[in-house]
Amino acid sequence: MGHRPSPMQVLREARAQFAELTGLTAESVTSFGQTEDGWSLEVEVLELVRVPDTMSLMASYLVELDPQGQLTGYRRLRRYERGRADAHRPGGH
Repeated sequence: MGHRPSPMQVLREARAQFAELTGLTAESVTSFGQTEDGWSLEVEVLELVRVPDTMSLMASYLVELDPQGQLTGYRRLRRYERGRADAHRPGGH
């Protein structure tokens, strides 16, 4: 059995692998945890720059990794304008 990476190593490697595969850079990681099959994280990326910046198009991706932290898959969960608050957060700036 191989070396088990630390959570921080998994996060760093996941962001690098995701960027290499998609050409998109994760601006933030909004969730991260261990699963039965390895690791799972949700990242937010800037997909399309618009002016003003609040109209730029953001996306949230689910990224899945094996126990060693190697990316096994990803999928886009949603797209939204940067200036738009989540529906479950009333108000918000």
